[in-house]
Amino acid sequence: MQDLEGDRKAVRTKGERVADWADGRLGVRRLIRAKTRRVFPDHWSFLLGEICLYSFVILLVTGVYLTFYFHPSMNEVRYDGSYAPLRGQMMSEAYASTLRISFDVRGGLLIRQAHHWSALIFVASLLAHMMRVFFTGAFRKPREVNWLFGFLLLVLAMFAGLTGYDLPDDLLSGTGLAVVNGTILSIPVVGTYVSMFLFGGEFPGHDLVARFNTIHVLIIPALMVGLLIAHLALVLHHGHTQYPGRGRTNSNIVGVSAKVRAVKSAGYFLLVTGAVLVIAAVAQINPVWQYGPYRADQVSAGSQPDWYMGVADGLLRVMPGWEISLWGHTLTLDNLIPLTAGVGFFLALGVYPFIEAWVTRDAREQNLLDRPRNRPVRTALGVSWLSFYAVALIGAGNDIIAVRLHVSVESVTWAVRIGLFVVPVAAYSLTKRWALGLQRGDREKVLHGRETGIVKRLPDGEFVEVHEPLDQEQLHLLTQHEQYRPIDPGTRNLRARLSERLYGENAQITKPTAREFEGREIPAEEVHR
Repeated sequence: MQDLEGDRKAVRTKGERVADWADGRLGVRRLIRAKTRRVFPDHWSFLLGEICLYSFVILLVTGVYLTFYFHPSMNEVRYDGSYAPLRGQMMSEAYASTLRISFDVRGGLLIRQAHHWSALIFVASLLAHMMRVFFTGAFRKPREVNWLFGFLLLVLAMFAGLTGYDLPDDLLSGTGLAVVNGTILSIPVVGTYVSMFLFGGEFPGHDLVARFNTIHVLIIPALMVGLLIAHLALVLHHGHTQYPGRGRTNSNIVGVSAKVRAVKSAGYFLLVTGAVLVIAAVAQINPVWQYGPYRADQVSAGSQPDWYMGVADGLLRVMPGWEISLWGHTLTLDNLIPLTAGVGFFLALGVYPFIEAWVTRDAREQNLLDRPRNRPVRTALGVSWLSFYAVALIGAGNDIIAVRLHVSVESVTWAVRIGLFVVPVAAYSLTKRWALGLQRGDREKVLHGRETGIVKRLPDGEFVEVHEPLDQEQLHLLTQHEQYRPIDPGTRNLRARLSERLYGENAQITKPTAREFEGREIPAEEVHR
Protein backbone atom coordinates (compact mmCIF):
# COMPACT_ATOMS: atom_id res chain seq x y z
CA MET A 1 0.00 0.00 0.00
CA GLN A 2 2.83 2.38 0.84
CA ASP A 3 4.52 1.60 -2.51
CA LEU A 4 1.27 2.53 -4.34
CA GLU A 5 1.08 5.87 -2.55
CA GLY A 6 4.73 6.48 -3.34
CA ASP A 7 4.12 5.83 -7.05
CA ARG A 8 1.21 8.28 -7.06
CA LYS A 9 3.35 11.00 -5.49
CA ALA A 10 6.09 10.33 -8.00
CA VAL A 11 3.87 10.83 -11.03
CA ARG A 12 2.34 14.08 -9.77
CA THR A 13 3.21 17.06 -11.89
CA LYS A 14 4.87 20.19 -10.66
CA GLY A 15 1.65 22.15 -11.18
CA GLU A 16 -0.29 19.77 -8.94
CA ARG A 17 2.29 20.11 -6.18
CA VAL A 18 2.13 23.90 -6.41
CA ALA A 19 -1.69 23.76 -6.33
CA ASP A 20 -1.63 21.52 -3.25
CA TRP A 21 0.87 23.83 -1.53
CA ALA A 22 -1.33 26.88 -2.21
CA ASP A 23 -4.51 25.08 -1.16
CA GLY A 24 -2.99 24.02 2.12
CA ARG A 25 -2.21 27.63 2.99
CA LEU A 26 -4.98 29.61 1.28
CA GLY A 27 -7.86 27.17 1.05
CA VAL A 28 -8.52 28.21 -2.55
CA ARG A 29 -9.65 24.78 -3.74
CA ARG A 30 -12.22 24.41 -0.98
CA LEU A 31 -13.53 27.90 -1.62
CA ILE A 32 -13.85 27.34 -5.36
CA ARG A 33 -15.42 23.93 -4.84
CA ALA A 34 -18.07 25.43 -2.56
CA LYS A 35 -18.89 28.21 -5.00
CA THR A 36 -19.07 25.92 -8.04
CA ARG A 37 -21.89 24.01 -6.38
CA ARG A 38 -24.09 27.06 -6.55
CA VAL A 39 -27.06 27.28 -8.91
CA PHE A 40 -27.65 30.39 -11.00
CA PRO A 41 -31.10 31.44 -12.23
CA ASP A 42 -31.33 31.55 -16.01
CA HIS A 43 -33.27 34.56 -17.31
CA TRP A 44 -32.44 37.01 -20.09
CA SER A 45 -32.77 40.08 -17.85
CA PHE A 46 -29.77 38.97 -15.76
CA LEU A 47 -27.62 39.49 -18.86
CA LEU A 48 -27.92 43.26 -18.34
CA GLY A 49 -25.59 43.00 -15.37
CA GLU A 50 -23.16 40.94 -17.40
CA ILE A 51 -23.09 43.60 -20.12
CA CYS A 52 -22.08 46.08 -17.41
CA LEU A 53 -19.24 43.87 -16.26
CA TYR A 54 -17.94 43.03 -19.72
CA SER A 55 -18.11 46.59 -21.05
CA PHE A 56 -16.22 47.70 -17.93
CA VAL A 57 -13.49 45.15 -18.71
CA ILE A 58 -13.29 46.53 -22.25
CA LEU A 59 -13.03 50.03 -20.79
CA LEU A 60 -10.09 49.03 -18.60
CA VAL A 61 -8.22 47.22 -21.37
CA THR A 62 -8.67 49.96 -23.97
CA GLY A 63 -7.98 52.64 -21.37
CA VAL A 64 -4.64 51.06 -20.46
CA TYR A 65 -3.72 50.96 -24.16
CA LEU A 66 -4.57 54.65 -24.63
CA THR A 67 -2.49 55.75 -21.63
CA PHE A 68 0.66 54.60 -23.44
CA TYR A 69 0.18 57.25 -26.13
CA PHE A 70 -1.79 60.04 -24.46
CA HIS A 71 0.12 63.01 -22.99
CA PRO A 72 -1.97 64.77 -20.30
CA SER A 73 -0.38 68.18 -20.65
CA MET A 74 -1.66 71.61 -21.63
CA ASN A 75 1.75 72.83 -22.81
CA GLU A 76 1.43 74.30 -26.29
CA VAL A 77 3.15 72.60 -29.21
CA ARG A 78 3.05 73.03 -32.95
CA TYR A 79 1.26 70.16 -34.63
CA ASP A 80 3.19 68.42 -37.42
CA GLY A 81 1.26 65.16 -37.65
CA SER A 82 -0.43 63.51 -40.60
CA TYR A 83 -3.76 65.37 -40.36
CA ALA A 84 -3.14 68.11 -42.94
CA PRO A 85 -5.94 70.63 -42.06
CA LEU A 86 -4.45 71.23 -38.59
CA ARG A 87 -0.79 70.95 -39.49
CA GLY A 88 1.24 73.91 -38.24
CA GLN A 89 -1.36 75.08 -35.69
CA MET A 90 -0.57 75.62 -32.03
CA MET A 91 -2.38 73.27 -29.64
CA SER A 92 -1.95 71.50 -26.35
CA GLU A 93 0.04 68.30 -26.05
CA ALA A 94 -3.15 66.54 -24.98
CA TYR A 95 -4.94 67.44 -28.20
CA ALA A 96 -1.89 66.70 -30.35
CA SER A 97 -1.49 63.26 -28.76
CA THR A 98 -5.20 62.56 -29.33
CA LEU A 99 -4.71 63.32 -33.02
CA ARG A 100 -1.66 61.11 -33.06
CA ILE A 101 -3.64 58.22 -31.55
CA SER A 102 -6.37 58.75 -34.13
CA PHE A 103 -4.19 58.99 -37.25
CA ASP A 104 -0.68 57.70 -36.58
CA VAL A 105 -0.89 54.89 -34.00
CA ARG A 106 -1.75 51.53 -35.54
CA GLY A 107 -5.27 50.65 -34.45
CA GLY A 108 -5.40 53.76 -32.32
CA LEU A 109 -8.65 55.15 -33.70
CA LEU A 110 -10.36 51.76 -33.33
CA ILE A 111 -9.26 51.45 -29.69
CA ARG A 112 -10.18 55.05 -28.92
CA GLN A 113 -13.65 54.67 -30.40
CA ALA A 114 -14.10 51.29 -28.70
CA HIS A 115 -13.22 53.00 -25.41
CA HIS A 116 -15.82 55.71 -25.98
CA TRP A 117 -18.54 53.33 -27.18
CA SER A 118 -17.97 50.90 -24.32
CA ALA A 119 -18.29 53.84 -21.89
CA LEU A 120 -21.70 54.69 -23.35
CA ILE A 121 -22.77 51.05 -23.30
CA PHE A 122 -21.52 50.61 -19.74
CA VAL A 123 -23.60 53.47 -18.37
CA ALA A 124 -26.64 52.43 -20.44
CA SER A 125 -26.48 48.80 -19.32
CA LEU A 126 -25.84 49.87 -15.72
CA LEU A 127 -28.93 52.09 -15.74
CA ALA A 128 -30.99 49.34 -17.41
CA HIS A 129 -29.73 46.83 -14.83
CA MET A 130 -30.69 49.16 -11.99
CA MET A 131 -34.14 49.66 -13.47
CA ARG A 132 -34.57 45.87 -13.67
CA VAL A 133 -33.61 45.66 -10.01
CA PHE A 134 -35.95 48.53 -9.14
CA PHE A 135 -39.04 47.32 -10.98
CA THR A 136 -38.71 43.75 -9.68
CA GLY A 137 -37.93 44.71 -6.07
CA ALA A 138 -34.53 43.00 -6.06
CA PHE A 139 -33.25 45.77 -3.75
CA ARG A 140 -35.19 44.47 -0.73
CA LYS A 141 -33.56 42.93 2.33
CA PRO A 142 -30.80 41.79 2.45
CA ARG A 143 -29.67 43.62 -0.70
CA GLU A 144 -30.08 47.30 0.25
CA VAL A 145 -26.32 47.80 0.55
CA ASN A 146 -25.79 46.18 -2.83
CA TRP A 147 -28.29 48.64 -4.30
CA LEU A 148 -26.20 51.49 -2.88
CA PHE A 149 -23.08 50.00 -4.46
CA GLY A 150 -24.83 49.90 -7.82
CA PHE A 151 -26.10 53.45 -7.37
CA LEU A 152 -22.61 54.73 -6.53
CA LEU A 153 -21.25 52.87 -9.55
CA LEU A 154 -23.74 54.74 -11.74
CA VAL A 155 -22.71 58.11 -10.29
CA LEU A 156 -19.00 57.31 -10.62
CA ALA A 157 -19.52 56.09 -14.18
CA MET A 158 -21.13 59.41 -15.10
CA PHE A 159 -18.24 61.40 -13.63
CA ALA A 160 -15.72 59.05 -15.26
CA GLY A 161 -17.39 59.74 -18.59
CA LEU A 162 -17.36 63.49 -17.93
CA THR A 163 -13.66 63.60 -17.07
CA GLY A 164 -12.73 61.33 -19.99
CA TYR A 165 -14.85 63.41 -22.35
CA ASP A 166 -12.75 66.48 -21.43
CA LEU A 167 -9.28 64.94 -21.74
CA PRO A 168 -8.69 65.54 -25.50
CA ASP A 169 -8.81 69.33 -24.91
CA ASP A 170 -10.79 69.90 -28.10
CA LEU A 171 -13.28 72.73 -28.65
CA LEU A 172 -16.31 70.54 -27.88
CA SER A 173 -14.98 69.31 -24.55
CA GLY A 174 -13.84 72.83 -23.65
CA THR A 175 -17.34 74.15 -24.26
CA GLY A 176 -18.73 71.49 -21.95
CA LEU A 177 -16.15 72.36 -19.31
CA ALA A 178 -17.19 76.01 -19.44
CA VAL A 179 -20.72 74.90 -18.57
CA VAL A 180 -19.38 72.74 -15.73
CA ASN A 181 -17.35 75.66 -14.41
CA GLY A 182 -20.39 77.93 -14.45
CA THR A 183 -22.39 75.36 -12.50
CA ILE A 184 -19.61 74.99 -9.94
CA LEU A 185 -19.32 78.75 -9.51
CA SER A 186 -23.05 78.95 -8.73
CA ILE A 187 -22.57 76.94 -5.51
CA PRO A 188 -22.86 79.41 -2.63
CA VAL A 189 -19.78 80.13 -0.48
CA VAL A 190 -17.54 77.29 -1.72
CA GLY A 191 -18.12 77.48 -5.49
CA THR A 192 -15.12 79.68 -6.31
CA TYR A 193 -12.80 77.60 -4.13
CA VAL A 194 -13.92 74.34 -5.76
CA SER A 195 -13.35 75.86 -9.21
CA MET A 196 -9.88 77.12 -8.31
CA PHE A 197 -8.93 73.73 -6.87
CA LEU A 198 -10.30 71.75 -9.81
CA PHE A 199 -8.78 73.86 -12.59
CA GLY A 200 -5.64 74.94 -10.78
CA GLY A 201 -6.50 78.66 -11.05
CA GLU A 202 -8.80 80.73 -13.20
CA PHE A 203 -10.66 78.67 -15.80
CA PRO A 204 -9.37 76.95 -17.85
CA GLY A 205 -6.04 77.06 -16.02
CA HIS A 206 -2.93 75.07 -16.93
CA ASP A 207 -3.43 71.92 -14.86
CA LEU A 208 -6.89 70.97 -16.05
CA VAL A 209 -5.98 68.02 -18.26
CA ALA A 210 -3.40 66.65 -15.84
CA ARG A 211 -5.84 66.76 -12.93
CA PHE A 212 -8.71 65.32 -14.91
CA ASN A 213 -6.39 62.59 -16.18
CA THR A 214 -5.51 61.63 -12.60
CA ILE A 215 -9.19 61.56 -11.66
CA HIS A 216 -10.19 59.65 -14.78
CA VAL A 217 -7.33 57.13 -14.91
CA LEU A 218 -6.57 56.50 -11.23
CA ILE A 219 -9.11 57.70 -8.68
CA ILE A 220 -12.46 56.87 -10.27
CA PRO A 221 -11.41 53.48 -11.75
CA ALA A 222 -9.95 52.42 -8.39
CA LEU A 223 -13.20 53.31 -6.63
CA MET A 224 -15.26 51.57 -9.31
CA VAL A 225 -13.18 48.38 -9.15
CA GLY A 226 -13.57 48.36 -5.37
CA LEU A 227 -17.33 48.86 -5.59
CA LEU A 228 -17.63 46.22 -8.31
CA ILE A 229 -15.72 43.65 -6.26
CA ALA A 230 -17.84 44.44 -3.20
CA HIS A 231 -20.99 44.20 -5.32
CA LEU A 232 -20.06 40.77 -6.71
CA ALA A 233 -18.97 39.55 -3.26
CA LEU A 234 -22.37 40.48 -1.81
CA VAL A 235 -24.12 38.76 -4.73
CA LEU A 236 -22.23 35.55 -3.95
CA HIS A 237 -22.88 35.95 -0.23
CA HIS A 238 -26.63 36.62 -0.43
CA GLY A 239 -27.29 34.45 -3.46
CA HIS A 240 -29.29 35.38 -6.54
CA THR A 241 -32.85 36.49 -6.72
CA GLN A 242 -35.21 34.68 -9.08
CA TYR A 243 -38.52 35.23 -10.77
CA PRO A 244 -41.56 33.41 -9.32
CA GLY A 245 -42.51 30.09 -10.87
CA ARG A 246 -42.93 26.39 -10.24
CA GLY A 247 -40.76 25.09 -7.41
CA ARG A 248 -39.27 28.52 -6.66
CA THR A 249 -39.38 29.81 -3.11
CA ASN A 250 -37.50 32.24 -0.90
CA SER A 251 -35.27 29.41 0.31
CA ASN A 252 -34.14 27.77 -2.95
CA ILE A 253 -32.84 28.64 -6.41
CA VAL A 254 -33.90 26.98 -9.65
CA GLY A 255 -31.48 27.39 -12.53
CA VAL A 256 -28.29 26.10 -14.12
CA SER A 257 -25.05 24.95 -12.54
CA ALA A 258 -22.02 27.16 -12.13
CA LYS A 259 -20.10 25.33 -14.87
CA VAL A 260 -22.88 25.83 -17.41
CA ARG A 261 -23.20 29.46 -16.35
CA ALA A 262 -19.45 29.99 -16.73
CA VAL A 263 -19.48 28.64 -20.29
CA LYS A 264 -22.45 30.84 -21.21
CA SER A 265 -20.81 33.88 -19.63
CA ALA A 266 -17.56 33.31 -21.50
CA GLY A 267 -19.42 33.15 -24.81
CA TYR A 268 -21.43 36.22 -23.90
CA PHE A 269 -18.25 38.13 -23.08
CA LEU A 270 -16.93 37.39 -26.54
CA LEU A 271 -20.25 38.51 -28.07
CA VAL A 272 -20.21 41.82 -26.16
CA THR A 273 -16.58 42.44 -27.07
CA GLY A 274 -17.21 41.68 -30.71
CA ALA A 275 -20.29 43.91 -30.79
CA VAL A 276 -18.38 46.84 -29.26
CA LEU A 277 -15.50 46.47 -31.72
CA VAL A 278 -17.88 46.24 -34.69
CA ILE A 279 -19.66 49.41 -33.57
CA ALA A 280 -16.32 51.14 -33.05
CA ALA A 281 -15.20 50.12 -36.55
CA VAL A 282 -18.28 51.31 -38.44
CA ALA A 283 -19.78 54.14 -36.32
CA GLN A 284 -17.73 57.29 -35.87
CA ILE A 285 -17.87 58.98 -32.48
CA ASN A 286 -16.25 62.13 -31.11
CA PRO A 287 -14.20 63.15 -34.18
CA VAL A 288 -12.06 65.70 -32.32
CA TRP A 289 -10.15 66.67 -35.47
CA GLN A 290 -13.32 68.30 -36.79
CA TYR A 291 -13.74 70.47 -33.71
CA GLY A 292 -10.21 71.80 -33.46
CA PRO A 293 -8.22 72.64 -30.31
CA TYR A 294 -9.92 74.38 -27.42
CA ARG A 295 -9.78 78.17 -27.25
CA ALA A 296 -11.39 80.13 -24.43
CA ASP A 297 -12.72 82.74 -26.86
CA GLN A 298 -14.58 80.19 -29.03
CA VAL A 299 -17.65 78.00 -28.52
CA SER A 300 -18.52 75.00 -30.70
CA ALA A 301 -21.94 75.17 -32.33
CA GLY A 302 -24.37 72.33 -31.65
CA SER A 303 -22.37 71.06 -28.68
CA GLN A 304 -23.97 68.03 -27.03
CA PRO A 305 -22.85 66.02 -24.00
CA ASP A 306 -22.92 62.25 -23.85
CA TRP A 307 -26.44 61.01 -23.25
CA TYR A 308 -26.01 60.20 -19.55
CA MET A 309 -25.11 63.85 -18.79
CA GLY A 310 -28.04 65.07 -20.89
CA VAL A 311 -30.32 65.38 -17.87
CA ALA A 312 -27.97 67.93 -16.25
CA ASP A 313 -27.40 69.86 -19.47
CA GLY A 314 -31.11 69.83 -20.30
CA LEU A 315 -32.05 71.28 -16.91
CA LEU A 316 -29.46 74.02 -17.36
CA ARG A 317 -30.70 74.93 -20.83
CA VAL A 318 -34.37 75.27 -19.95
CA MET A 319 -33.92 77.08 -16.65
CA PRO A 320 -34.82 80.81 -16.87
CA GLY A 321 -31.99 83.24 -16.20
CA TRP A 322 -32.97 84.07 -12.63
CA GLU A 323 -30.63 85.87 -10.28
CA ILE A 324 -31.13 87.33 -6.82
CA SER A 325 -28.90 89.51 -4.62
CA LEU A 326 -28.45 88.70 -0.95
CA TRP A 327 -26.22 90.74 1.37
CA GLY A 328 -24.32 92.17 -1.54
CA HIS A 329 -23.77 88.80 -3.26
CA THR A 330 -25.39 87.57 -6.46
CA LEU A 331 -26.98 84.14 -6.36
CA THR A 332 -27.29 82.62 -9.84
CA LEU A 333 -30.44 80.53 -9.58
CA ASP A 334 -30.27 79.58 -13.26
CA ASN A 335 -27.38 77.27 -12.33
CA LEU A 336 -28.05 76.55 -8.67
CA ILE A 337 -31.64 75.30 -9.09
CA PRO A 338 -30.81 72.80 -11.91
CA LEU A 339 -27.82 71.59 -9.88
CA THR A 340 -29.99 71.04 -6.80
CA ALA A 341 -32.76 69.43 -8.86
CA GLY A 342 -30.29 67.06 -10.55
CA VAL A 343 -28.75 65.99 -7.24
CA GLY A 344 -32.19 65.44 -5.72
CA PHE A 345 -33.28 63.55 -8.82
CA PHE A 346 -30.56 60.94 -8.37
CA LEU A 347 -30.72 60.85 -4.56
CA ALA A 348 -34.41 59.92 -4.81
CA LEU A 349 -33.39 56.82 -6.75
CA GLY A 350 -30.67 55.93 -4.25
CA VAL A 351 -32.76 56.16 -1.07
CA TYR A 352 -36.02 54.63 -2.34
CA PRO A 353 -35.30 51.06 -1.09
CA PHE A 354 -34.85 52.37 2.44
CA ILE A 355 -38.08 54.37 2.24
CA GLU A 356 -40.02 51.32 1.07
CA ALA A 357 -38.50 49.15 3.80
CA TRP A 358 -39.41 51.79 6.39
CA VAL A 359 -42.98 51.98 5.15
CA THR A 360 -43.60 48.20 4.91
CA ARG A 361 -41.81 47.26 8.16
CA ASP A 362 -40.90 44.00 6.43
CA ALA A 363 -37.75 42.57 8.02
CA ARG A 364 -37.81 39.24 6.15
CA GLU A 365 -35.31 38.25 3.48
CA GLN A 366 -36.81 38.50 0.00
CA ASN A 367 -35.33 36.27 -2.70
CA LEU A 368 -38.35 36.08 -5.01
CA LEU A 369 -38.78 38.98 -7.41
CA ASP A 370 -41.96 40.97 -7.89
CA ARG A 371 -43.86 41.21 -11.12
CA PRO A 372 -43.97 44.97 -11.81
CA ARG A 373 -47.76 44.87 -12.22
CA ASN A 374 -48.10 43.66 -8.63
CA ARG A 375 -46.46 46.85 -7.30
CA PRO A 376 -48.34 49.55 -9.27
CA VAL A 377 -47.10 52.58 -7.29
CA ARG A 378 -43.45 51.54 -7.34
CA THR A 379 -43.64 50.79 -11.06
CA ALA A 380 -45.36 54.11 -11.73
CA LEU A 381 -42.69 56.00 -9.76
CA GLY A 382 -39.94 54.30 -11.78
CA VAL A 383 -41.57 55.16 -15.10
CA SER A 384 -42.13 58.73 -13.91
CA TRP A 385 -38.42 58.98 -13.02
CA LEU A 386 -37.43 57.72 -16.47
CA SER A 387 -39.85 60.11 -18.20
CA PHE A 388 -38.33 63.07 -16.36
CA TYR A 389 -34.90 61.89 -17.53
CA ALA A 390 -36.15 61.60 -21.11
CA VAL A 391 -37.68 65.09 -21.15
CA ALA A 392 -34.52 66.62 -19.71
CA LEU A 393 -32.49 64.76 -22.34
CA ILE A 394 -34.67 66.33 -25.03
CA GLY A 395 -33.93 69.71 -23.47
CA ALA A 396 -30.20 69.06 -23.88
CA GLY A 397 -30.73 69.02 -27.65
CA ASN A 398 -33.09 72.00 -27.91
CA ASP A 399 -30.88 73.79 -30.43
CA ILE A 400 -30.47 70.73 -32.67
CA ILE A 401 -34.20 70.01 -32.50
CA ALA A 402 -35.01 73.62 -33.40
CA VAL A 403 -32.72 73.51 -36.43
CA ARG A 404 -33.91 70.10 -37.66
CA LEU A 405 -37.62 70.82 -37.21
CA HIS A 406 -37.40 74.46 -38.33
CA VAL A 407 -38.93 75.86 -35.15
CA SER A 408 -37.68 78.47 -32.71
CA VAL A 409 -35.42 77.48 -29.82
CA GLU A 410 -37.78 79.29 -27.45
CA SER A 411 -40.66 77.02 -28.51
CA VAL A 412 -38.64 73.89 -27.83
CA THR A 413 -37.42 75.30 -24.52
CA TRP A 414 -40.94 76.13 -23.35
CA ALA A 415 -42.18 72.71 -24.44
CA VAL A 416 -39.47 71.08 -22.32
CA ARG A 417 -40.22 73.35 -19.35
CA ILE A 418 -43.86 72.35 -19.42
CA GLY A 419 -43.00 68.73 -20.12
CA LEU A 420 -40.78 68.48 -17.02
CA PHE A 421 -43.85 69.04 -14.86
CA VAL A 422 -46.59 67.44 -16.97
CA VAL A 423 -44.98 64.33 -18.50
CA PRO A 424 -43.83 62.65 -15.23
CA VAL A 425 -47.28 63.13 -13.68
CA ALA A 426 -48.99 61.76 -16.79
CA ALA A 427 -46.54 58.83 -16.97
CA TYR A 428 -47.18 58.04 -13.31
CA SER A 429 -50.95 58.06 -13.74
CA LEU A 430 -50.95 55.99 -16.95
CA THR A 431 -48.49 53.41 -15.62
CA LYS A 432 -50.39 52.97 -12.38
CA ARG A 433 -53.68 52.50 -14.22
CA TRP A 434 -52.03 50.09 -16.64
CA ALA A 435 -50.64 47.98 -13.78
CA LEU A 436 -54.00 47.98 -12.02
CA GLY A 437 -55.66 46.90 -15.27
CA LEU A 438 -53.22 44.01 -15.59
CA GLN A 439 -53.94 43.01 -12.00
CA ARG A 440 -57.68 42.98 -12.76
CA GLY A 441 -56.99 40.81 -15.79
CA ASP A 442 -55.00 38.37 -13.65
CA ARG A 443 -57.81 38.23 -11.11
CA GLU A 444 -60.33 37.45 -13.84
CA LYS A 445 -58.11 34.69 -15.22
CA VAL A 446 -57.82 33.06 -11.80
CA LEU A 447 -61.57 33.19 -11.13
CA HIS A 448 -62.97 32.53 -14.60
CA GLY A 449 -60.15 30.93 -16.60
CA ARG A 450 -58.39 31.90 -19.79
CA GLU A 451 -60.34 33.33 -22.72
CA THR A 452 -60.14 31.07 -25.77
CA GLY A 453 -61.80 33.38 -28.32
CA ILE A 454 -64.44 30.71 -29.04
CA VAL A 455 -68.04 31.92 -28.73
CA LYS A 456 -70.84 29.37 -28.36
CA ARG A 457 -74.58 29.64 -28.10
CA LEU A 458 -76.35 28.06 -25.14
CA PRO A 459 -79.72 26.23 -25.49
CA ASP A 460 -81.51 29.27 -24.05
CA GLY A 461 -80.10 31.45 -26.83
CA GLU A 462 -77.39 33.16 -24.75
CA PHE A 463 -73.95 33.60 -26.33
CA VAL A 464 -70.95 32.93 -24.09
CA GLU A 465 -67.23 32.82 -24.66
CA VAL A 466 -65.54 29.54 -23.82
CA HIS A 467 -63.01 29.80 -20.97
CA GLU A 468 -60.37 27.26 -20.07
CA PRO A 469 -59.18 26.72 -16.49
CA LEU A 470 -55.57 27.66 -15.79
CA ASP A 471 -53.06 24.98 -14.95
CA GLN A 472 -51.37 24.89 -11.57
CA GLU A 473 -48.22 26.64 -12.78
CA GLN A 474 -50.18 29.61 -14.13
CA LEU A 475 -52.34 29.78 -11.02
CA HIS A 476 -49.23 29.84 -8.85
CA LEU A 477 -47.67 32.62 -10.92
CA LEU A 478 -50.77 34.82 -10.66
CA THR A 479 -51.42 34.27 -6.96
CA GLN A 480 -48.04 33.67 -5.29
CA HIS A 481 -47.31 37.33 -4.56
CA GLU A 482 -47.90 38.81 -1.13
CA GLN A 483 -49.95 41.99 -0.83
CA TYR A 484 -49.09 44.45 1.90
CA ARG A 485 -51.77 46.31 3.79
CA PRO A 486 -51.57 49.93 4.96
CA ILE A 487 -50.17 50.31 8.46
CA ASP A 488 -51.92 52.21 11.24
CA PRO A 489 -54.99 53.26 9.20
CA GLY A 490 -56.21 55.43 12.09
CA THR A 491 -53.08 57.61 12.27
CA ARG A 492 -52.00 60.34 9.90
CA ASN A 493 -48.24 60.43 10.35
CA LEU A 494 -45.83 60.35 7.40
CA ARG A 495 -45.26 56.59 7.48
CA ALA A 496 -49.00 55.85 7.53
CA ARG A 497 -49.65 58.25 4.65
CA LEU A 498 -46.90 56.73 2.53
CA SER A 499 -48.16 53.24 3.35
CA GLU A 500 -51.65 54.25 2.24
CA ARG A 501 -50.24 55.63 -1.02
CA LEU A 502 -48.25 52.48 -1.74
CA TYR A 503 -50.68 49.78 -0.63
CA GLY A 504 -54.04 51.44 -0.07
CA GLU A 505 -57.38 50.73 -1.68
CA ASN A 506 -56.58 52.56 -4.91
CA ALA A 507 -53.00 51.26 -5.14
CA GLN A 508 -53.62 47.56 -5.79
CA ILE A 509 -56.33 45.06 -6.73
CA THR A 510 -57.00 42.46 -4.06
CA LYS A 511 -56.06 39.03 -5.34
CA PRO A 512 -58.66 36.22 -5.11
CA THR A 513 -59.04 34.46 -1.79
CA ALA A 514 -59.23 30.68 -1.44
CA ARG A 515 -62.99 30.90 -0.88
CA GLU A 516 -63.48 32.99 -4.01
CA PHE A 517 -61.39 30.52 -6.01
CA GLU A 518 -63.38 27.55 -4.79
CA GLY A 519 -66.68 29.23 -5.70
CA ARG A 520 -65.56 30.46 -9.12
CA GLU A 521 -67.61 29.92 -12.26
CA ILE A 522 -66.01 28.90 -15.55
CA PRO A 523 -68.33 29.13 -18.56
CA ALA A 524 -66.27 26.52 -20.40
CA GLU A 525 -67.35 23.84 -17.96
CA GLU A 526 -71.01 24.73 -18.43
CA VAL A 527 -70.69 24.66 -22.21
CA HIS A 528 -68.83 21.36 -22.36
CA ARG A 529 -71.57 19.67 -20.37
